[in-house]
Amino acid sequence: MLNNNWLYCTNVNSVEVNRKLDRTNVYDDAADEKVRRLDVKKSFSLDNIDLKILRALTSDARASSRQLAKQCGVSTSTVLSRVKRLEENGVIKGYTAIVDHEKLGYELTVVVELTVSKGRLLEVENEVAKLPNVCCVYDVTGLIDAVVIAKFKNREELSKFAKRLLAMPYVERTNTHVVLTTVKEDFRELV
Repeated sequence: MLNNNWLYCTNVNSVEVNRKLDRTNVYDDAADEKVRRLDVKKSFSLDNIDLKILRALTSDARASSRQLAKQCGVSTSTVLSRVKRLEENGVIKGYTAIVDHEKLGYELTVVVELTVSKGRLLEVENEVAKLPNVCCVYDVTGLIDAVVIAKFKNREELSKFAKRLLAMPYVERTNTHVVLTTVKEDFRELV
């Protein structure tokens, strides 16, 4: 039985290109075109065995190599060598627990839209990413420049955060959306 309390982080999404994996192909959201294979480094690509291993670990990162081998239909040594290669090539960036933030007191989730001075986007995004409570920072297309997802224990924390963002150099405007209900929040299904 798979344990859903653990998350295996593959972090396939990057700032440069937001790509989604299906069983064997990768799609580039910006162009909506099929990309041949996911080239993590110019000489590295994922095959079906790699994807099976990633999916299995995404469901249970504590699974043993033997369990993974049985689940993926390959030998234990294949699993060990593939996982090592995926780690060395940066596909696997780490292992982490999936935490219920509400049980830790983080009752507010917000989505903040940022408008940033021209030519300063990466600088601002990097500074925002360092702030406490920030879970995700994305640069996006459209009328805004970046989206920030953050979690807070109360409105006072949120208020201080919003004021801190607005006081940052090169942040021209913010628009904060408070999440009322989280219907789904699970990044594991991308693999």
